[in-house]
Amino acid sequence: MPVYALTMLAAGIGIPVLAALNARLGTNIGSPAGAAVILFCVALSAALVVLFVLDPRPVARAWGAPKHLFLAGLFVAFYVLSITFVAPHFGIGRSIFFVLVGQLISAAIIDHFGLLGAIPAPLSLSRGAGIALMASGVWLAMR
Repeated sequence: MPVYALTMLAAGIGIPVLAALNARLGTNIGSPAGAAVILFCVALSAALVVLFVLDPRPVARAWGAPKHLFLAGLFVAFYVLSITFVAPHFGIGRSIFFVLVGQLISAAIIDHFGLLGAIPAPLSLSRGAGIALMASGVWLAMR
């Protein structure tokens, strides 16, 4: 479990860095969409290296997976495009704070109902209070 927690902590640390780097790239080249395409090319290259080092066989099995599962790529594209466009105008911190609140709300709903194969975890009073506290933190940070 500590390895999983540390991995996700590192991913969380990387999200604002990704946002700042890609927002700056979008500003430098004059195109948030162009910066997103470059980011996706670099990400695809890195993912391909990892895939082929570990085991390329799952790619063949992907064609038999339910097609709605591929929509995850649209969510990634929306995030990257929106953060690349919004962050230079709204700020990295504010942008990420709203992303975090959205993640907490979405995660609570997915867990509460056990959607998309998630392990069900009912929305408790303390969990709801935590989401409200996070939203309050966003509001305070913006003032």
